[in-house]
Amino acid sequence: MTLPAAAPTRDLLREHLGELSGEQLLIGLDVDGTLVDHDGTMSPAMREALRAAAAEHTVVIATGRSLGATVPIVEAAGITRGFAVCSNGAVMLEMDPEADGGHRVIGTRSFQPGHALRTLREVAPDAHYAVEMADGTFHATAGFQDASFGVEAIESDLDTLLELEAVRVVVHVPDLSPQEFSEVIAESGVHGVEYSIGWTAWLDMAAPGISKASALEELRERLGIDPSRTVAVGDGFNDVEMLAWAGVGVAMGQAPQGVKDVADVVTESVYQDGTVLVLESLRG
Repeated sequence: MTLPAAAPTRDLLREHLGELSGEQLLIGLDVDGTLVDHDGTMSPAMREALRAAAAEHTVVIATGRSLGATVPIVEAAGITRGFAVCSNGAVMLEMDPEADGGHRVIGTRSFQPGHALRTLREVAPDAHYAVEMADGTFHATAGFQDASFGVEAIESDLDTLLELEAVRVVVHVPDLSPQEFSEVIAESGVHGVEYSIGWTAWLDMAAPGISKASALEELRERLGIDPSRTVAVGDGFNDVEMLAWAGVGVAMGQAPQGVKDVADVVTESVYQDGTVLVLESLRG
């Protein structure tokens, strides 16, 4: 159930976003915890606000989800033209109803994860591993499947994964807390990759310098939109670079304090349609 938003939040959002109202903007929106709740549900109000924003601005879905798990969200939102950033910035899509499947891949950033995986194997021997390829397919160690992959992963042993070229690598240790996993990663000395720890003991790795922010900046330059006319909304640690990059970065109400600290303003939680409030504040 969507709860009523506190009036002070609306006022605070208007204070930070009011001057952008009516301008052509680039809006980067995280998915999980921002557009949909953690059960994957998008409220009717969110769907309506998203479609209205996409008609007025350049809305970019920016997510850690793979291509296969991103496109259904974009389609459900009714966005038929525009862009999406998948796999934490490693894959960029252009939505086009005339293209096969309604979209085309316009950029990928891959890397060789072998060294990082060999390092992690030593410090987290019980971890599950998955490698996302540029074509959207996944290879994963035995028993590791996740809805965020968007496809069924091809079972492969870790030695095989070490040799693949990836756009993203996922590492999951079910028996560790996020804090414990973060300490393991810090002690491992993993380098040469970008990585972020999720809500659980879940690690996303990408090529050096690649993030949602790097992909959004590439799109911003391509579209010729001024940096001051950019807005981003997110709730996770993989959104930190994006929130810092944006002219106005908005953290969700349920975001960890470390995410809120880099944002310019905090909206309500996803269960109170916090992103709807942001988009309404930008309506011309």
